[in-house]
Amino acid sequence: MAAKTYQVIVRGTFAPLGDVQRAALLARADEHEVFGAKFTEEGTVTYERSLLAFTFRCLIPATEDDGEAVVIRRAEAMAAAAVAELGADHRDLRSVATDLDDIKIRRRARP
Repeated sequence: MAAKTYQVIVRGTFAPLGDVQRAALLARADEHEVFGAKFTEEGTVTYERSLLAFTFRCLIPATEDDGEAVVIRRAEAMAAAAVAELGADHRDLRSVATDLDDIKIRRRARP
């Protein structure tokens, strides 16, 4: 059972795209715009019409024994699979993970 949950952002670039891949990605670009980005366990892919780079956001459940490197490897594997499902390949993945327990919510002071 997961004891922790990490919020992970994976950024990468698309591998060189052929004309058919470009057309397919552009046809679905509205489904993958940044305004639709969410942190979910399935993850969401966003990209711009320039088709240079993409961002994958996800939540990764982890045990107390799982380190950040393990969490990032899982997220990057999910990102690679999500991009492959779109019909493209990836390169240059960079990731940042945040343990949700470490996020502090600041409440506004009342006047």
